[in-house]
Amino acid sequence: MSHDQTLEKLIRMANQIATFFLSQPADVRVEGVATHINKFWEPRMRRQFFEHVDAGGEGFLPLVMEAAPLIRRPKEKDGVGVGYDASAAASPGKGTAAGESLSEPSIPE
Repeated sequence: MSHDQTLEKLIRMANQIATFFLSQPADVRVEGVATHINKFWEPRMRRQFFEHVDAGGEGFLPLVMEAAPLIRRPKEKDGVGVGYDASAAASPGKGTAAGESLSEPSIPE
């Protein structure tokens, strides 16, 4: 999935949450959207969410943008990395990056 498709899906999901909460009483809408995203979205999704919010939030419903200040910003590096930053979370001296072969089992002597 391309970055654009991932962003489109994220925007659609956030807007679906906001649309649901628009049917709720006005005094619970903003907190409801934020609580749902905080509870169910993993840090990677919230990081992408805030990258888009920080870039202006184009496509987000106004309620999503109102809820943004109540949504937890993930730390810069949360959990195990993926892609180019995966090695940052790996323990040193193990695996193929340290010269171990995938084809030869590691058997203790």
